[in-house]
Amino acid sequence: MQKSQTVQVTNMDTYIDQLPAFAETIKSIKEIIIANIVFIGQVPSPTFKEKKRTSIFMERLSEAQVDECTTDGYRNPIGIISGTSKTKPPIFIVAHLDTHFSRDVDHNFTVKEDAIIGAGILDNSVGVGVLASLPEIFRKLDLRFESDIVLAGVIQSLGKGNLRGVRHLLKTWSTPIRGALCIEGGEIGRLNYYSDGMIRAEIDCTMSTNSRWEQRFRPNAILILNEVINQILKLRLPQRPRARVIFGKISGGYKHGIIAYDAKLGFEIQSDSDKMVKTIYNDIQDIINGISHENSVGLTMKTISNLRPSKLRYNHPLIKNTTAVMEKLDIKPISEPSESELSIFLSRKIPAITLGITHGENYHLENAKMEIEPMFKGIAHIIGVIMAIDRGVCDE
Repeated sequence: MQKSQTVQVTNMDTYIDQLPAFAETIKSIKEIIIANIVFIGQVPSPTFKEKKRTSIFMERLSEAQVDECTTDGYRNPIGIISGTSKTKPPIFIVAHLDTHFSRDVDHNFTVKEDAIIGAGILDNSVGVGVLASLPEIFRKLDLRFESDIVLAGVIQSLGKGNLRGVRHLLKTWSTPIRGALCIEGGEIGRLNYYSDGMIRAEIDCTMSTNSRWEQRFRPNAILILNEVINQILKLRLPQRPRARVIFGKISGGYKHGIIAYDAKLGFEIQSDSDKMVKTIYNDIQDIINGISHENSVGLTMKTISNLRPSKLRYNHPLIKNTTAVMEKLDIKPISEPSESELSIFLSRKIPAITLGITHGENYHLENAKMEIEPMFKGIAHIIGVIMAIDRGVCDE
């Protein structure tokens, strides 16, 4: 019979020293974890159409015998594992349920000895599958926590979803929150503790096709957007505060031999200064107004999503303890901004970080692949951070 590893309130080194053994114990139930990843991940879940995946996720939590399984008013599924204290605020563990892939994409996963391959596996079916496995993992490790553990699968996170699920969850949660951990499929080693300001937007170019003359001599919508890009690239962006414009999507036209009469450009403005994000947005609005007037074309810009910059300081105890947890498991921490659920927690002054679970490749492609072996260390360092929060590193 396995010895109990029940957590006692002792010094930090005691629980950190347990983490390598935790990784091996977690590996012993890898079939359960992989089953959850596959069962949940093979259910298509494009943004705004997460209902079926929500149901499967709740079924897995219910089968894992969480103390409470419900949804909030926005249909975010939630599982609660009761803590031993009636006074400590809850700890939130969240993963987004939606993926970038539509329902007509093949979601059947290929499970190999060392990897799982399939659409949306890294963003974020691994995260959701591990989230659903945490109750069983806690039992296997014989862990109890003072705080309630709230396992939340949040909907409408990506793209036009604009993080509505987690925004509503936190807006309507009635009690203080002790700390939060956002989990993503990859990469293991990511330690996100700050979020840049951001505006994600689309520019639509359309033109009239009323007469044969207009059809023959009208401007090409693709070339119009090319001029928009050229003028945006001429903007002088500062190094401090940091700022950049990323062109992420462009589409348009009908077929090879016909001038494009409509086109669309998707881009994102990022900066650690909210003022700079808004300044660049206004500059781009001036650019498209000028090009629209000069070429007699329709150019419109609409905002898809936006965030304000927020961060924890680097010497916050949560960051220090997370770094110690990673070092114990030979995981090298890499920090960069994250425009995700993290930003919503930080904007509400709730200490939070984002961690990755494993290594992978082809992140946003249909043949995305996650590696199985690093996952056990990835889960162990998530457990270590939950233990750190439960011991008070966020109780400033």
